Amino acid sequence: MTLLTFNVIKVLGISAIASCIAMVWCPFLIDFLYKHKLWKKHARTKAISGEDAVVFNKLHQERETKVPRMGGLLIWVTTVAVVFFFFLLSLVFPNSVLAKFNFLSRSQTWLPLFTLITASLVGLVDDILVVSSLGGYIGGGLSFKKRFLIVALIGLVGGWWFYAKLGWDIISIPLLGHVAIGILYVPLFVVVMLACWSGGIIDGLDGLSGGAFASIFGAFTIIAFSKGKVDLATFCAVITGTLFAFLWFNIPPARFYMSEVGTVGLATTLSVVAFLTDSVFVLPIIAGLLVIEVASVIIQLLSKKIRKKKIFQSTPIHHHFEAIGWPASKVTMRFWVVGIVLAIIGVVIKLLG
Repeated sequence: MTLLTFNVIKVLGISAIASCIAMVWCPFLIDFLYKHKLWKKHARTKAISGEDAVVFNKLHQERETKVPRMGGLLIWVTTVAVVFFFFLLSLVFPNSVLAKFNFLSRSQTWLPLFTLITASLVGLVDDILVVSSLGGYIGGGLSFKKRFLIVALIGLVGGWWFYAKLGWDIISIPLLGHVAIGILYVPLFVVVMLACWSGGIIDGLDGLSGGAFASIFGAFTIIAFSKGKVDLATFCAVITGTLFAFLWFNIPPARFYMSEVGTVGLATTLSVVAFLTDSVFVLPIIAGLLVIEVASVIIQLLSKKIRKKKIFQSTPIHHHFEAIGWPASKVTMRFWVVGIVLAIIGVVIKLLG
């Protein structure tokens, strides 16, 4: 067996194992979430601008208070368990072929794994406050300011680690080459992480966020593999595999929502993976759906402030398409198609660059 063949088996095989594990224990998670009624006790009544969210409530008020949150637990708990399972196998059987399946490595997966765990725990705290109707946010949960500062702090630590510990200060710009930016690497890291985190607002329709993140992490699996970072490629593939299992239970009608415990961890980890693969400048293409979602909110807010009128009936933009008559399933599947195409374009640009 050639090394290339083994690496392909490692990436795809462990991804399939992670997906199967997630499928097996997900029903127990669902039972737990429903047993303890871990859903919002009060639907969101206000838009981000402070006015009444009339359109949103017309579309989602009933579902928001009957479907549990914290479905994202399936993704990061499974990923962490799989990572340490194969690491322990390598310790127990150090001289066997099983040891070669370990993908926990300091140079490739320590940082994204640390980010996934840390950020997901922050999301878990927020979700617990939401379902308890506690916290500084209307209806429960951490306030936007607190979440912003926490994610910025995680980004600051990550950026400092890349710059000071790993000595990274060069970014790759497609068709232009490598550019040294020095200490500016740290604030760039923070900005990219905050931008990815803000894209978590895509978690608004059954199946939407799961499909979006699956295409994104699938794209970075290919990019990491092409750069010889097999452990990182395996890590991304494991997340992709767990997302497929998540989608099995999240497609309409969703049994649970991903919520903050999933989106915060995935979005912040995505930024770390982008830097590890030197793919920051194709990230907005690969994660184009997240960009579109955030841009729609920003455009709406600016229009209300400057023109005193809305451009979209509701934001993020997937709610606008719902409001104009598209069935939720049509919005989700069309967004999936757009996300996959954008991911493919981003991968091609990266490989060409």
